[in-house]
Amino acid sequence: MSLDSKITNQLKEKYTAIDQDLEDHLEGLLYSKPITYWEYIQTDALLNLQLPRTDFPDEMVFIMYHQVTELLFKMILSEIEQVAKNEYVDAVIFTDKIMRVSRYFDVLTSSFSIMKDGMDVEQYNKFRQTLTPASGFQSAQYRKIEFASTELINLIDKRFRKTIDRNSSYENAFEHLYWQAAGKDYKTGKKTYTLTVFEEKYKEEFIRFTKFYYENNLWSKFKSLPKEAQENEALIKAMRHYDYTVNIKWVMAHYNTANHYLNIGGETAEATGGSEWVKYMHPKYQKRIFFPELWTKQEIEDWGINI
Repeated sequence: MSLDSKITNQLKEKYTAIDQDLEDHLEGLLYSKPITYWEYIQTDALLNLQLPRTDFPDEMVFIMYHQVTELLFKMILSEIEQVAKNEYVDAVIFTDKIMRVSRYFDVLTSSFSIMKDGMDVEQYNKFRQTLTPASGFQSAQYRKIEFASTELINLIDKRFRKTIDRNSSYENAFEHLYWQAAGKDYKTGKKTYTLTVFEEKYKEEFIRFTKFYYENNLWSKFKSLPKEAQENEALIKAMRHYDYTVNIKWVMAHYNTANHYLNIGGETAEATGGSEWVKYMHPKYQKRIFFPELWTKQEIEDWGINI
């Protein structure tokens, strides 16, 4: 059988399977234009997504950096989803996907120098005033990465972890997630506008998302692997690397950048969303850990301290 015949037969099989006529599709090829780079990447659309609120040129750096970050978040969620929806994942596949995700976060961590050293401090502290009440904690994709990485109990505010168990309702757990502290007074229950509009936009979506990932998050999937796979040294190393990269290295890169711009002359400026950003962001306060059983008691105790 010639190569042409083989391909033709494969195409027939493909389109017959979906009740389509191969000749109709081949005829369409006669009239279609060849694909170009700018059409495939949608370059024109991408380059028109930057809408600064001021005339300060460094605001464009701020906008584009965050857009690149969101694109990387989408790549990360795609990799995690492939593990979550794979019924036959093994140690090799798991390790490969975890390391892919870690590399994306490595890029995010190292790229924070673009923000830290790539914007004029005076410009930033002027254009940031136009961003109130928006806040970085409103990144829905990052919240989904957390939900997809670990059990919900590990994302509960440290102050309430002992009072909330795995049988708690999604609603109750959601109200005590660590990032709620960035926009909620737990004594009065009052929420900031920043948190309120974020929940109005995403809360129902988050609850649906967490219901799927209740048993399909990375930590739960790992614990469902055969004992031999759970003891695989390469996989354990990859899991620990991911946990440390996301919850210490990347968070601290973010923290140090915020500190560079918001802590001037010993005076700490308030975040645009009104959060107490030092205690919200620094890992030593919340001790966010995706895979707690892979760390020693001492490592957890020292989490985020000796950096």
